[in-house]
Amino acid sequence: MSVEVFDRLAREYDGWFDRHLALYLAELETLRRLLPQGGIGVEIGAGSGRFGLPLGAAVGIEPSRAMAKIGLARGLPTVQAVGEHLPLRDGCFDWALLVTVICFVDDVPTLLRETGRVLKPGGRIVIGLIDLASPLGRLYESQRDANPFYRHARFYTAGEVIARLEQVGFREPTAYQAMIPLPDEPQQESIEVRPGHGEGGFVGIGAVWSPLRSQLSGNPGGFV
Repeated sequence: MSVEVFDRLAREYDGWFDRHLALYLAELETLRRLLPQGGIGVEIGAGSGRFGLPLGAAVGIEPSRAMAKIGLARGLPTVQAVGEHLPLRDGCFDWALLVTVICFVDDVPTLLRETGRVLKPGGRIVIGLIDLASPLGRLYESQRDANPFYRHARFYTAGEVIARLEQVGFREPTAYQAMIPLPDEPQQESIEVRPGHGEGGFVGIGAVWSPLRSQLSGNPGGFV
């Protein structure tokens, strides 16, 4: 993954959330429904802290120096590192949050195994992404080359991400989706969040880390 665009346009990226407040609040609510109450959490790919901070993460991991500086200034303790090589101890977190991270990572299985490594057994991963199966996801894909951030992305369907989670040892997947309207549709002050995936443009997926299942499948939960 190239972080150059995020270093160069960090303020522009962060400002999106102020310009699209209803969408941002709907994404927060989608993820909040999947997170456990309490426990110690980490956000991997924390960006500018827009999600980890309000959702209660204790620390963020972010490869872009400029984005990490914004997150740190906002109040989220942030370490500059990549998700495929986390500078964290085994089994030290109750939950991990990854928001629009999967689409920018070259080696998704390594990212997911590394996330599992730093989770306690039974810990929870929560992933937020643009669902390629949704109308909004297909629109993003069709316009990908015109966007300075998403031209570097690879979009996935929620079903594909759930399959990858199960392959590396996560179980009990659950999904919620934010019913974000297309740009040419009437915009709403409050966006509905409902269970499932495939219709809402933004989807949150939660699953439980099962180290024994990971070992039985031949995918070890950690190697650091």
